[in-house]
Amino acid sequence: MSEEMVMSLGSEAIKTIIYLAGPLLAAAMVIGLLVSVMQAVTQINESTLTFIPKMVAVLVVLIVMAPWMLEVLQQYTANILGNAGSWVR
Repeated sequence: MSEEMVMSLGSEAIKTIIYLAGPLLAAAMVIGLLVSVMQAVTQINESTLTFIPKMVAVLVVLIVMAPWMLEVLQQYTANILGNAGSWVR
């Protein structure tokens, strides 16, 4: 296995992780910012107030994006398993 193959595998793995985790993290970040602004405006400083909206947003994004995320993961796995024989040689 050459150095280029290892770098390609690593970059492909990182790209897949970003594709899968990005929408969930972005939803949590947007909801967190909105709740923080609302807390600043209303001067309600309750630290537990952000958890439920974030959990709901992440769950909604996960339900909506699950088919796409599963397809991305299947394509990555098929690529890894399909090319494993050529990488060993």
